[in-house]
This record gives sequence, C-alpha cells and structure tokens, in this order.
Amino acid sequence: MSVVLVDAGGTNIGSVRYALQRLGVDAALTADAAAIRAADKVILPGVGAAAPGMARLRELGLVDLLRSLTQPVLGVCLGMQLLCERSAEGDTECLGLIPAPVLRFVEAPGLRVPHMGWNRLETTRRHPLVDSLGSDDQAYFVHSYAVPVGDYTLATADYGGAFSAVIARGNFHGMQFHPERSAAVGARLLGNFLKL
Repeated sequence: MSVVLVDAGGTNIGSVRYALQRLGVDAALTADAAAIRAADKVILPGVGAAAPGMARLRELGLVDLLRSLTQPVLGVCLGMQLLCERSAEGDTECLGLIPAPVLRFVEAPGLRVPHMGWNRLETTRRHPLVDSLGSDDQAYFVHSYAVPVGDYTLATADYGGAFSAVIARGNFHGMQFHPERSAAVGARLLGNFLKL
C-alpha cells in the first residue's frame, strides 16, 4: 500500500509521518501530482491558517488534482478545514469537497480561543473510520476554527457546543484533532483510515 503526505507546508508533517511509521507505513512526502494521483491513500496534513494553506496548494498546482482524487483522502487539522467550502479565516475559498463552512469559535467566559487540549469524541453515525471509537475516547485538539455539525459529521467534540471532530463525504475524510498527538486513540483512527 502506498501512502503519500501532501507537502502543503504544514508544520505537523514530521509527526504525522512518524505516527504512520509506528503503524508500519512509510509515507512519502510529496507535492508531485503524479505521485499523489498514483497513491493508494492520500493525507493532507496542515497547521496554520486557511489562506496561506490554500495559496500553497494553488502555487503547487494541486487544487484541481486534489478535487479529482478517487482514492481515500484524509485531511488532518487545517487539512480537514481545507476540504470544506469556505473558511471564515480570511474569508478563504477552500477545496469545496465537503459541503460545510469553517467558522471561528466564539469566545465566552471559560472558553478561550484557540481550543487547545484533550476532548472526548462522540460518534454520531457508523462509518469504518470511527467504528472503533469508545464512549470515553479522547483526542488532542489545537484550533480556533471548526466545522459545524452536519450530514458529513461522523464524530463530534464539544467546546461551547458540539462541532465536527471527524467528517466524511465519499472518499474524502477529515479529523479536526491531531491523531499523531492523540496516543492510542489517534493511532487507532489512523489505522482505520489505512484500512479504508
């Protein structure tokens, strides 16, 4: 099985790659369109802001390619947000693969933005990506923007209200948290993606 990490400039690429190595997969880091198209699985990692993330994908000529992929694709953190229609962060048009907006958390007493730390995951519908989740499973989040709950939501977390922690539509999947920093739960969910 060939797995590629899209070299979109995310600072979490090394830790995602190491997490995959622990699962026995040596994922190539690439921005080469042919290599991405030929891979069995594609992972779009990302940390940072939506506008620079999309600018990097456009600069690399990868926007149309990513939209055309038919193999399983996983967006992680910012990578998940880039799969959506539009981000309120800089009013950025994203890839439009999942019919959802990306909205900023509203600051409130006791709710600091960014949302940072461990949070419980709650499955909202059955899907091979989340079927192994237990009722007490938690993942590690660091983000200021989130995807609202919708038909595409597989699991939620709560921070001043429920938001999408795991999403999917067709062959496109996303995890808002950092599976590479989420210990056994993150490894299990990455393993689930590799089995899709």
